[in-house]
Amino acid sequence: MKMLLVRKFRVLILMVFLVACTMHIMIDLLPRLERRGPEGRPGCSCPPPAAAAPPRAAPRWPSKHTLRILQDFSAEPASNLSSQSREAAAERAAGGGGAGGGAGAAAAAGRTRRLIGPGAPRPPPPAAAAAAAPLAALFEHPLYRAALPPLADGDLLFNVNSDIRFNPRAAEQPEWQNEDHHEEFLPTGETSIDSYPNWLKFHIGINRYELYSRHNPAIEALLQDLVSQKITSVAMKSGGTQLKLIMTFQNYGQALFKPMKQTREQETPPDFFYFSDYERHNAEIAAFHLDRILDFRRVPPVAGRLVNMTREIRDVTRDKKLWRTFFISPANNICFYGECSYYCSTEHALCGKPDQIEGSLAAFLPDLSLAKRKTWRNPWRRSYHKRKKAEWEVDPDYCEEVKQTPPYDSGTRILDIMDMTVFDFLMGNMDRHHYETFEKFGNETFIIHLDNGRGFGKYSHDELSILVPLNQCCRIRKSTYLRLQLLAKEEYKLSLLMKESLLKDKIAPILYQPHLEAMDRRLRIVLKAVSDCIEKDGYDNVVENDFNTDVNTVTTER
Repeated sequence: MKMLLVRKFRVLILMVFLVACTMHIMIDLLPRLERRGPEGRPGCSCPPPAAAAPPRAAPRWPSKHTLRILQDFSAEPASNLSSQSREAAAERAAGGGGAGGGAGAAAAAGRTRRLIGPGAPRPPPPAAAAAAAPLAALFEHPLYRAALPPLADGDLLFNVNSDIRFNPRAAEQPEWQNEDHHEEFLPTGETSIDSYPNWLKFHIGINRYELYSRHNPAIEALLQDLVSQKITSVAMKSGGTQLKLIMTFQNYGQALFKPMKQTREQETPPDFFYFSDYERHNAEIAAFHLDRILDFRRVPPVAGRLVNMTREIRDVTRDKKLWRTFFISPANNICFYGECSYYCSTEHALCGKPDQIEGSLAAFLPDLSLAKRKTWRNPWRRSYHKRKKAEWEVDPDYCEEVKQTPPYDSGTRILDIMDMTVFDFLMGNMDRHHYETFEKFGNETFIIHLDNGRGFGKYSHDELSILVPLNQCCRIRKSTYLRLQLLAKEEYKLSLLMKESLLKDKIAPILYQPHLEAMDRRLRIVLKAVSDCIEKDGYDNVVENDFNTDVNTVTTER
């Protein structure tokens, strides 16, 4: 009798255990079964993905509870769209084609949120853009086909045929791994240049006179890489006043990411000091295009990109300090703020919509271990003080002192400063405190136009103090002067060229229309300043002839 009771008790325990397991499974599957239609398809209006996304490897240090909250949120239908999937959804909504077309695609496209205000300009239709293409005509103009001086071995940043090997480990990045290749290093002169990644093609194309040539196909390919390459790791950049991220791609390239902090139409308040203003991601993008239109080619390639904050930043970062600053806002948006000198707090957090954020990606220059750069203090640097003024602001003869000081007493450095002055004035950038050059080329080389995020802040105000170097020195290159005159003509209007060039970017429109119009206005001011100098000092004393041949006879470039 006792044995029978024991057996009944065991059976009862087993039955309770089976019932509990069954209920647990049903509770787990019930929400999924409710969302499935009569044919086994999801019942939501969004189109099914083409392929199941691979599982994401979560960092080891976060708590499982917090990680689960973020993962659940990132699994919302509209939260993990990349820039490519967003464009595809929009195309399906417009054309109604594809497996996911019809009402489902239209609904998905309708969920895409506006990233700029209703007053911002929208890009023209493709037909209109193709009909008016002054940019191609500009680059065919003789002024944009002048040849460089002959390049010797010492004029190249890297001699590909030498014994120098481009070792990714030289950058001291532990994530550099060559898993798919048998070679220990990246290709050298023994391998075809066509097999190089685009970022390396960009690096080996740098010479004494330019960061990249006018028609280098690797630049357009590199811009495409910046918006399409898979991001494999993210870290905060040390130094600087505002948050910047270093992103490493699957092809081992790296770029500096500046996230969106303000919409296009937001103008810098008049009471803000230049050194306390936000850095703008769209200013970095526009600066690259302006620099190329001016034919300086001294800004590294920059492109805009929509980044998924959970999948492309938080889940791939190894920076614990960055990871710990992620949180979910009351509006159910993913946010983070990182660590920096200014604007890195919960009150100044960067939030997605819901977990997408746009920003600029600037291609890295060669690592300092391979190509050292020298940092120079800008002679017309501002005081960065609320009350004090810099020496150039109170001394009208300041330029004469500069021209007697190396390296400005010889060579082309003073003319490079004038080019940079024009470039900054057209953007309204007052934050040019330092500049850099490649150490290999000594003093006879160009100035690299880095860090342009404080440009395009005000369209209703022209900061004439930026032009002080030009007004004081009254010097300018002939090539620069002729190109500025060309860009003031109606058929090569600067604002139209910039608008056409910026439409190629993935997050276009880049600039608010009043900023484009302000560039035309500022260009006239620059030409008036040069004209006043010529009237005062004479053409030959102001305009430096930097052409090797008569520009009117130049039809091909080197």
